[in-house]
Amino acid sequence: MDLKNKRILITAGPTWVPIDTVRVISNIATGATGILLAERFVRQGAKVTLLLGPAEDCRVNKTINLKRFRFYAELKEKAVKEVRSGSYDVIIHSAAVSDFTPIKRRRVKITSKKPLNIRLVPLPKIVDIMRRVAPRAKLVMFKLEPGISDNALVKRAKEAQEKAGADMVIANKIEPYRAFIIYEKGIISVKSKRALAYNLINLL
Repeated sequence: MDLKNKRILITAGPTWVPIDTVRVISNIATGATGILLAERFVRQGAKVTLLLGPAEDCRVNKTINLKRFRFYAELKEKAVKEVRSGSYDVIIHSAAVSDFTPIKRRRVKITSKKPLNIRLVPLPKIVDIMRRVAPRAKLVMFKLEPGISDNALVKRAKEAQEKAGADMVIANKIEPYRAFIIYEKGIISVKSKRALAYNLINLL
């Protein structure tokens, strides 16, 4: 695929789900991988839209169409709106999306004077929704599973890829960083985000 003028959608960063009017559940994602990918794809002449969550460092190339979100519901709405246009050639879903939400959001600030139990329920997978809405786009998804063996990581990533109908899956670990690019012809192992970007661009 020649990437010049190809339209690429990238999701990146953490997502929030509200507990009450001031508190949220989040994760430790920084959005660094998605920002790096966006920068590298722009250098290849691609037209990139970046949906970026509440990450602290959001300095990106001015040619990138940057759209911010904070909450899961905002990411879901923006992602579906973007892919529904039918004009994206590649979708790279690297955002660390919240898997659970409180079954009931409190409409006031919860008092901190007594113990609190919060019942969580699973959220729909945004990657599944994007695949249904844009069945022809190249879909690259991410699977983060720290604390397990490489073989187990690759196995779980392949299962997630098959379930989502993705064309490619990036199985990654943190501390130290390691990723496996799993595609139709094999697996490429990388040990840095720069190497990940380089190989992903070459594969696409």
